Amino acid sequence: MSTSSNIAEYSVSEISAAVKNAIEDNFAYVRVRGEIGRVSRPASGHVYLDLKDERAVLAGVIWKGTASRLGIQPEQGLEVIATGRLTTFAGQSKYQIVIEAIEPAGLGALMALLEERRKKLAAEGLFEDAHKQAIPYLPRVIGVVTSPSGAVIRDILHRLADRFPTHVLVWPVRVQGETSAAEVAAAIRGFNALDPTGTIPRPDLLIVARGGGSLEDLWSFNEEEVVRAAFDSAIPLISAVGHETDWTLIDHAADERAPTPTAAAERAVPVRADLLAQVDDLSRRLRLAARRGIDTRRTSLRAAERGLPRLADLMAMPRQRLDVADARLIQALKAGMERARARIDKASAGLRPLTLRQAAQQRRTALDTLDKRLVRGLTAGVANQRIRFQGRAERLQPAIVARRLADRRRVFDERAARLLPAYGRRVSHLRDKLGSTAGLLTALGYQGVLERGFVLVRDQKGAAVRSAKAASPGTALSLQFHDDTVQATVDGAPVKRVSKPRAAGGQPTLFDDE
Repeated sequence: MSTSSNIAEYSVSEISAAVKNAIEDNFAYVRVRGEIGRVSRPASGHVYLDLKDERAVLAGVIWKGTASRLGIQPEQGLEVIATGRLTTFAGQSKYQIVIEAIEPAGLGALMALLEERRKKLAAEGLFEDAHKQAIPYLPRVIGVVTSPSGAVIRDILHRLADRFPTHVLVWPVRVQGETSAAEVAAAIRGFNALDPTGTIPRPDLLIVARGGGSLEDLWSFNEEEVVRAAFDSAIPLISAVGHETDWTLIDHAADERAPTPTAAAERAVPVRADLLAQVDDLSRRLRLAARRGIDTRRTSLRAAERGLPRLADLMAMPRQRLDVADARLIQALKAGMERARARIDKASAGLRPLTLRQAAQQRRTALDTLDKRLVRGLTAGVANQRIRFQGRAERLQPAIVARRLADRRRVFDERAARLLPAYGRRVSHLRDKLGSTAGLLTALGYQGVLERGFVLVRDQKGAAVRSAKAASPGTALSLQFHDDTVQATVDGAPVKRVSKPRAAGGQPTLFDDE
């Protein structure tokens, strides 16, 4: 049975549009408190999550542009207050909240999130003292990451100027708000990326500073990207965020924490006046130490000087050894001269003219004999060879042998022609050598000395008389001149010799007799 009705009919799309308009008109701007459940971050960059309490669940979405600007990123289990508008999603017949802002639902939620994040980063080792760097004693350039318009930068610059004026580079950032954490992390990494040899000097020390504020105001310095940037910094970093009682996670990751920005400036540089006073004191102490060292060494030197012997005593023994060596040298030279004179006399006795003439005559006779024998031998040898060749030629075929014989005869004749001149040159060389020996005999023999007016004195036995002591009165002597020999007799005592003049200074010469 069909029944008629006055109820209007709607399509699915019309119902969905009507519901959408009703919800958006009544809930255009709402604040919803709840605990974040499931959180999904697809590749599109949007964030999908669930807000829940004890009895219900509300789906939520954060568009990509809004998610990048959030001060607190949504995390599962965090109790938050989400601000946005309700709408529907017709494709799945559900309603959801489009979130435009998220804030923690009270201080307790933030503290719980902070503690959970601290434990996580501590477990990764970001807060360990082994990773912390030493703060440079006197940095040339200091990089400051802070707001350029606040009182913090003025306090830091004023304190640095009072203690030790230093070159300061300021990287301006927001210290509060949605983009604050990203700017602070980028500033820390930017300072580390500077080229040490570039036009902008790379800092030796970094200071991350901010004034005091609530936990929400300082939350940027609790973000992971800021903490990790501070941990990864190759430049030593001082954290000066908030007042003395304020602690943030960057304080744990920094190389050193300062309770205030002013204290960070005091920790960064020493007092210049104190340094000058210390240098003056060290200079004074150095001068006193150097003076004491010189005095001590002077005293030691004088003590050592008294223990040394006198120069005269040191030179006495070497001088005495020199005198002994001098006396022994003169005696050795005289003895050497006597031995040399004896060898010369012995050699001259064997170089008598008659002996040399006899030896030369014997060698000349032997040379002539050899010359004659060699000529006869060569002539006989040539004749024998010629006879042998002729005999062989008769026994061989005339045509072939005649050519070979002619070739060999030509070679033989050439060699015979070369042999005779060579023999003549050899004989000439021996004659020249014999003439040189005769010239040496003439030069070394005493005959040449006699021709210059000297006389050779011999006794009756024919021995040479070399000393006047050997010529006693009545001794018969033979005086040989260069042309003849004269007999003489010593008729008186020897004439006393006149002493030879000595060298300058009275030093005897090597040829003086004792």
